[in-house]
Amino acid sequence: MTTKMVFHGSDIEKICSYYHLKKEDIIKFGANVNPLGLSENVKKVLAAHIDIFSSYPDRNYTSLRNVISEYCDIPADFILPGNGSSELISLLIEQKAPKKTLILGPTYSEYSRELSFSGSTQEYYHLQERDDFSLDIDDLCHTLEDGGYDFLILCNPNNPTSSAILQKDMRKILAFCEPRNIFVMIDETYVEFAPDISEITAVPLTGEFTNLMVLRGVSKFFAAPGMRLGYGITGNMKFLSKMKEKQTPWSLNSLGAYAGELMLQDSEYINRTRNLILSERDRLYKELQSIPEYKVFPAYANFLLLKIQKPELTSSDVFESCIKKGLMIRDCASFQCLEGEFVRFCIMMPEDNSRLIQSLRECVQK
Repeated sequence: MTTKMVFHGSDIEKICSYYHLKKEDIIKFGANVNPLGLSENVKKVLAAHIDIFSSYPDRNYTSLRNVISEYCDIPADFILPGNGSSELISLLIEQKAPKKTLILGPTYSEYSRELSFSGSTQEYYHLQERDDFSLDIDDLCHTLEDGGYDFLILCNPNNPTSSAILQKDMRKILAFCEPRNIFVMIDETYVEFAPDISEITAVPLTGEFTNLMVLRGVSKFFAAPGMRLGYGITGNMKFLSKMKEKQTPWSLNSLGAYAGELMLQDSEYINRTRNLILSERDRLYKELQSIPEYKVFPAYANFLLLKIQKPELTSSDVFESCIKKGLMIRDCASFQCLEGEFVRFCIMMPEDNSRLIQSLRECVQK
């Protein structure tokens, strides 16, 4: 039996080698990165300030934290910048040293990886396809009540389901967890793509609850994964101070810190991105609903999850059919808690999105 390869969204070199393709000929629907690319304004200003590398960053990142404070409408003292959200996930888990963790799944594998270094027992709470992967709050709380957990990890909006927990429901979760000493980590990597950010984000709740930290970054929305800029937000000053003590000094470089300030203040780019993603996501969702061989799920992030419903057609088959046309989607076979054949793809430019829809149609017509 031949084993087919399953690639991560960033495995572009492996994919090119395996399928004998050129990197520049591939449309990367698997990486979930803003198709507009890095802001032209940010590029110009950064190029003019390249000599900033000759200076150490401000150890407290005061200017950057002030910009994030205004962007998120939260006190600057609540904010801890870091070398991507990956560093902050690692620091958070190390500092909390949880004994038993519940992860909302299917989701990003990095949470499980970091927990494996901490010695924490980890279990998954499975979102259900029959509910379009929306969360049953009461059932989650019942699971937390009976399970002896002290740590909860939520990705919101979630990857790969693109489902989301509304802020009013997140408040219920936090209120349930707080008296039970359950700390909640909320990864909001994709929240800026939501139709109404204020309806989803838990950032305002950091002023009400001390048992949470919200994580964000610039990799996806601002198309800067190589910048390695992330930031954590919590109202728990004691916990934040302990994380900062453990953090490597100057973990974010000078140019990255300055770029973060520019990105978060680039309102023209932010508006262009949201207009593009929201309009194209609605268009693609409606078009996919007309193809009975696929089941498409409601989406809050900049990607759509598809279940393949044609017998004997696998996620690997669909991935391979698309990649041979230079369209790299994500085969979801490696995600835990997904029963069936699923693929995921992000929103790109309109002409590229139309090419993908045509390719997906052709897959089920064979």
